[in-house]
Amino acid sequence: MTIETLDAPIKNPGQLFIDGEWVAPSTDATIDVIAPATEQLYLRVAEAKEADIERAVAAARLAFDEGPWPRMSHAERAGYLTAIAEKLTERLPDVAAIWPNEMGILHSMAKDYSAGVAGLYSYYASLATRFPFEEERRTFSGAKLGLLVREPVGVVGAIIPWNGPISLIAFKIAPALLAGCTVVIKASPEAPGHALLMAEVAESVGLPKGVVNVVTADRQASEALVRHPGIDKIAFTGSTAAGTRIASILGERMARYTLELGGKSAAIVLDDYDVETAARTIAEHAGDMTGQVCASLTRVVVTRDRHDRLVEALAASFGAIRVGDPFDPASQMGPLATQRQRDRVEGYIAGARADGFTLATGGGRPAHLNRGYYVEPTVFGHVDNRSRLGQEEVFGPVLAVIPAADEADAVRIANDSPFGLNGAVFTNDIDRAYAVARQVRTGTMGHNAIRMDFSIAFGGFKQSGVGREGGVEGLHPYLETKTVLLDGRPSHLPMRDGNGR
Repeated sequence: MTIETLDAPIKNPGQLFIDGEWVAPSTDATIDVIAPATEQLYLRVAEAKEADIERAVAAARLAFDEGPWPRMSHAERAGYLTAIAEKLTERLPDVAAIWPNEMGILHSMAKDYSAGVAGLYSYYASLATRFPFEEERRTFSGAKLGLLVREPVGVVGAIIPWNGPISLIAFKIAPALLAGCTVVIKASPEAPGHALLMAEVAESVGLPKGVVNVVTADRQASEALVRHPGIDKIAFTGSTAAGTRIASILGERMARYTLELGGKSAAIVLDDYDVETAARTIAEHAGDMTGQVCASLTRVVVTRDRHDRLVEALAASFGAIRVGDPFDPASQMGPLATQRQRDRVEGYIAGARADGFTLATGGGRPAHLNRGYYVEPTVFGHVDNRSRLGQEEVFGPVLAVIPAADEADAVRIANDSPFGLNGAVFTNDIDRAYAVARQVRTGTMGHNAIRMDFSIAFGGFKQSGVGREGGVEGLHPYLETKTVLLDGRPSHLPMRDGNGR
């Protein structure tokens, strides 16, 4: 099957990467990727079906059960990760070119975000000599030696969303590969380009057959991957609805999973902090990926006596954001990823209007853009936290400002959510910032800004997910812990005294 790549820097869009080779899919089905700024066809790729999932899992299973990969040393696997980082660095212009054409991120932002991705592979390579994959532990079993060892969990299914695929692939496969796992990457139908590019990178560094497999597929094939008994663990980023289904399916066979899900993160503005400064800071990131970020601060909680001033300041800052072509250096926010996504966002805006909340700015489509999936940055005031706008993830540039009685009430409102992914507190008092941060039930809490640090850990409380990605914490989910009790010391361990103990 021959498929034109159009403008996308992808070599084999009509094929799947399975068992170290580019192979024809089982059917002629394809997926069209529409550029969100132009509504024109950008890329057409092969659509994997259940037979292709079966083939990819079989390749990963064989590579794990019988291949060299999990039997290499961590240092040997780290060498491949370093090579991936180098090859990916060479492809960063292609990464940045694909991203805006698939989900609407600004090209300037895509370049900035892409620049750090190679470093993730280098970071996990560095853990080969620093992470305690084997530790001696005191034992009360009667054995002479107790060891705690950490072994690869097995075959990993990595299900990637459309908003930040190149980064989210890295946070999944870099620790998985270091651990000794093999992987099947399932790209989203909206944004398959980065996964196919990573397949090209995997091929170029000579990874053993079956270690990394890449399929582009829709939701039905995703479920086939989750249900497959040859998969030991699923690493998923996406909606809470999909995540709960994945967890229920995997629970039937006690398979492992990490889930990075939705958010409705709160920014608490305390009474000692300047409202104009808070508004400008929040607005600085309102256009990031057009609000299609699970960790966005989409609820702002402030005391009633300062509510109107903050809404006015936010409206001025949000209203000044320049919406336009993601490749135009003057643009500060691009389009939403798909027509379906714009319909969803506009539905929430219509619902907030019907609920009687105060529309301070935005609420429509930019008048100067007659094509593309654009929406104006939007701010609503006097929002009821129990409403749909207060409780549900919009995944677009729509802000809800919620009045609170006092600081304690603001914390209560922040916690009155099914989600707990991110958050922030705006205050000049470090002690108050720490006290509020410890009270809010969320995976990350920043001070005076939206902040995330994947070098430490990222993930959520409650329905925002299970497990963590990034840092050393992001390696643990790809390892199984085993206790080994021996009547002596194996030869690879140094002797502790002259008696061989």
